[in-house]
Amino acid sequence: MRIVTHPETMRDLARRARRSGESIGFVPTMGALHDGHAALFARARGESRRLAVSVFVNPLQFGPREDYARYPRNDLNDARICRWSGVDWLYMPTAAEVYPPGFATQVTPGPMGDVFEGEARPGHFSGVLTVVLKLLETVRPDTIYLGQKDAQQAALVMLMVRDLDLPVHVSVCPTARERDGLAYSSRNAYLSPEERARARGLPRALKAARQAVRDGADSARAILAEAKRTLTREAKPDQIDYLALVDPRTFQPLTRLDGRGLLIAAVRIGRTRLIDNMPLNAPRSRP
Repeated sequence: MRIVTHPETMRDLARRARRSGESIGFVPTMGALHDGHAALFARARGESRRLAVSVFVNPLQFGPREDYARYPRNDLNDARICRWSGVDWLYMPTAAEVYPPGFATQVTPGPMGDVFEGEARPGHFSGVLTVVLKLLETVRPDTIYLGQKDAQQAALVMLMVRDLDLPVHVSVCPTARERDGLAYSSRNAYLSPEERARARGLPRALKAARQAVRDGADSARAILAEAKRTLTREAKPDQIDYLALVDPRTFQPLTRLDGRGLLIAAVRIGRTRLIDNMPLNAPRSRP
């Protein structure tokens, strides 16, 4: 595995690989790597000749009162996990290299970037799309691999790729979960044991909604009521930022599930903000 810190070195490695006919898979991360990231690495490793992973805590996607300064960082462990996972290139640029003096241009995400996560975290998706575009220009992969947990982010990256005619395929991989059902997240490390026990109520609420659909519920009101009932009882969240049933491509709210839907949620347990989602499919036929 080669650790790369300079953008031009990364570009040169990618150019040489492409000239040799080698496909490149790419997984962008903010470090603090865990088994959820490893699942993405395994998927990319199985589908690409070369695997590039970036570790970069992007300051542009954090608000002034968010956790940029205390976001978990462990470069040594990240490098160890990447080596075990068969990563070819670990790209670890500094903020000054990604955003040099005078940097001023950002990507505007459009209407989808103003709702749910975008409304809760103003400017977040502009920062995400800007760094993803810069990373894509540097690594120049054939495929970028993203996790379903960050579903709105993945949908916006797909939209950017389409709208800006970027020559890359976007592969969205299923959410990897810990044994208790909680989606893997670097921010899980913030949770105290008591908060961790409460946090398990979030995936349980999503599962309760899925069961309600299987039992015949198809109105958003009924589905969301079951999710909120379980969430309130088991997670006892300090705050619910949103809980909604949306179209998975546009993130427009649905009033009825008559095809594919996505149940999305963001809650605060103590000082920790957790997001999760559950794809829902209306049964093809009802009694």
